[in-house]
Amino acid sequence: MPKKLKKTIIISLGGSLVVPGEVDIGFLKSFKRVLEKYLFNCKFFIIVGGGKTARTYQKAMAEFGAKTSDKDWIGIDATKMNAKIVRQVFAKQKIFVGGGEKPGNSTDYIAIKIAKKYKAKTIINLTNIDYVYDKNPGEFVDAKPFKEISWKNFQKLVGSKWIPGMNAPFDPRASKLAEKLRMEVLIINGKNLEGLEDFLNNKPFIGTIIK
Repeated sequence: MPKKLKKTIIISLGGSLVVPGEVDIGFLKSFKRVLEKYLFNCKFFIIVGGGKTARTYQKAMAEFGAKTSDKDWIGIDATKMNAKIVRQVFAKQKIFVGGGEKPGNSTDYIAIKIAKKYKAKTIINLTNIDYVYDKNPGEFVDAKPFKEISWKNFQKLVGSKWIPGMNAPFDPRASKLAEKLRMEVLIINGKNLEGLEDFLNNKPFIGTIIK
């Protein structure tokens, strides 16, 4: 009987979930428990962002006149530190974990490239918000959540320019590539991992589908 192929799952993991201030051991343990349940039928690729750590260093660099590329490079270093933590979490599992690569984009862009390589059409972006909103819900009480949004309308919200350390639900450059490749991105709040499990179980989930 032929061996059943595992489903490829690409996760763009927000760095601020891993290190919101200090390393969030509780989150990492919960994240591990969730993914372990699905290793029998899923092959996971996790690309880890720089999050708050990257932005802290980038802000300090900017105070001393750092160029855009310099801020990108220190952000990449932050993604690699975060990725090393996550790689250790899954040291006994066959899960690919990576960080940043080169200036000009975030780890979201790398997640799209890996999805293309392994012919996956869906990327899960684990972040710290429930939905994509029409404006910042932290500043505006009337911010409207989207359960689904087109790439064209999403790009109107986030713009087209990549800025090191920008805090957007999904990187503008990655968005353009995802649209070109006809991929969809799911924005799911990593603070509530039930949403991730709902998706993995083919159930309705709390979050936004960008396509």
